[in-house]
Amino acid sequence: MFAVTILGNNSATPAYGRFPTAQVVTIHEHQILIDCGEAAQMQLAKYKIRRRKINHILISHLHGDHYYGLIGLLTSMGLLGRDTDLHLYAPAELEKIIEAQFAVSNITMTYKIHFHALEKEGLIVDENKFSISCFKVKHSIACWGFLIEEKKPPRKLDKEKALAYNIPAAYYNALKEGNDYTTKEGDVIKNELVTLPNTPVKKYAYCADTIFFEEIIPTIKNVHLLYHEATYLKDLKEKATQYFHSTTEQAATIAKLSNAKKLLIGHFSSRYEKLDEFLTEAKAVFNNTDLAIEGVTYIV
Repeated sequence: MFAVTILGNNSATPAYGRFPTAQVVTIHEHQILIDCGEAAQMQLAKYKIRRRKINHILISHLHGDHYYGLIGLLTSMGLLGRDTDLHLYAPAELEKIIEAQFAVSNITMTYKIHFHALEKEGLIVDENKFSISCFKVKHSIACWGFLIEEKKPPRKLDKEKALAYNIPAAYYNALKEGNDYTTKEGDVIKNELVTLPNTPVKKYAYCADTIFFEEIIPTIKNVHLLYHEATYLKDLKEKATQYFHSTTEQAATIAKLSNAKKLLIGHFSSRYEKLDEFLTEAKAVFNNTDLAIEGVTYIV
């Protein structure tokens, strides 16, 4: 399973029952928390997402609505007896903030936090089943987007056919990588006789707070699911530019230009109680758009 669950979809302040930005990406047995606004850990509990399964946390930038829930979550993980390592990826300044808060509270953690400062674009996580890269977006302070990609072997094994050809199980991984099998007698069993092409790898791009910024398009080209902030409706384009945010139309335009399969929009301004118009405006430019609604899980 490769999916995104929205924990918070509002911008600077909580409003109308909406909370600041946070979401969980589930990819196979792994869970990744992206941003951690206020109430993130309450939302994790509400939607029955197990905190113990989160081993990677990504913080896009250091505006409070994207990380003010982090200290509480880290502390709760310790109070609940976490003993597995946690990897935190964020702007470098966050490490000192965390250390200061732990120090004044005299907190001793039950687990190790590995802090990874985001300093340049490129690969930051390389696991067996997925990878994560970071890329720069354009906001009023240093801000990062994230690209999460599946890893799959290029071929799928047809086990019945492999057994019929008496191919040892120890060679199955080599078959998945596209290799032929040579028997002890020297006969070559072509790979395509016992495998099928695998489905293409899927990609999820998270574009955090940003002005309309076409420079990200090569990085997010052809993603299966794109999250892009849409803080304002299109009539407030000038305000969006002033505060380094995007409108509905701008987010949808990025999705269209990048050939994304599906767009999620969020980070809604607290000036709006109803969100219907956000969807209407975005779909007029890029039809396959959804609102990032809290508690909803979107399949990549």
